[in-house]
Amino acid sequence: MKIATWNVNSVRIRLDKIIDWLAVNPVDILCLQETKVIDANFPESAFTAIGYHAYYSGQKSYNGVAILSRVPLTEVSTGFIPLLGANKVEHFDEQKRLITGKIDDTQIICVYVPNGSEVGSDKYLYKLQWLKFLHEYLQISLKTNPRLCICGDFNIAPEDRDVYDSVKSEGAVGVSPVERQALQNIMQLGLADPFRRFTSEGEYFSWWDYRQGSFRQNRGWRIDHHYLSLPLYEQAISCTIDLAPRRLKQPSDHTPVILEISGN
Repeated sequence: MKIATWNVNSVRIRLDKIIDWLAVNPVDILCLQETKVIDANFPESAFTAIGYHAYYSGQKSYNGVAILSRVPLTEVSTGFIPLLGANKVEHFDEQKRLITGKIDDTQIICVYVPNGSEVGSDKYLYKLQWLKFLHEYLQISLKTNPRLCICGDFNIAPEDRDVYDSVKSEGAVGVSPVERQALQNIMQLGLADPFRRFTSEGEYFSWWDYRQGSFRQNRGWRIDHHYLSLPLYEQAISCTIDLAPRRLKQPSDHTPVILEISGN
C-alpha cells in the first residue's frame, strides 16, 4: 500500500497538478493539507472521476485537510472532539486540521499542524496546545488500534539535519526546542519516522520558501512527515520525497512524500 502526503496550498488552484500527479503516481491514499476551501466547494467530482473517494474537512481561505482513497474508508471523523470531547477541545476544532479514517485495519490520520508564526506569540502558544491535544488523541487512538499512520504537514523540522541551515534557523518557529520536544513526546507513544529508516543524510527537504530561489538552491526544511506505529513501521518498504511537482510552474511550496508498506 502506498500512502502519500502533500500540502497543496489550495486544492482548487493546484487541482490539475494533483490530478496529473495521481496519474503518474496512483497511490492508494493521498492525504492533503491546506485545501483552503469550504466543504461545499471541494472538487470531489474531479477525484471521483479518476477513481478516488474523497473525505474532507475545510474552511474558507485557510487550513483544511482531506483524504483521497482508492477504496472507501470506514470510521471517518474530523477534529479532536470525537475522542477528546467538546468540553476539553473547546474552540480548537474551529480550524480544520485533522481528519481520520480506516482502510482495512489501518487507521490513517491526516494533520495540518499550526505554523506558530513566531516563538512566544499567541499563535505559537496555540500550536503548543494543539500538539498537546494531538498527543492525547493519538494516545487514545493507539490503545484501540495498533496499526496507525499519521501523516501531514507538521510544521516542525525534527532535527538540525532537517533544515538547510541549522545555525541560521536556531530558535525559530518550527525548530524551537519546545516544539521539537512536543513532537518527540508524540513519537514516544510508540511511533517511528519511516523516512529516517531509509535515509540518514541531511539535505532532504519537503518545503522551500517561494522567495530568493530557495528551491533552486535547496534551502528547504523537512516538515512533512509520516509517523507509523511499530507494526506498520516494520512493514515499511520505502519513504521518499518527490521533487517533481515543486519544479512545475506555480507549484505548492511543499512537495509530496510517499510511503510504501507491505502486506496490504
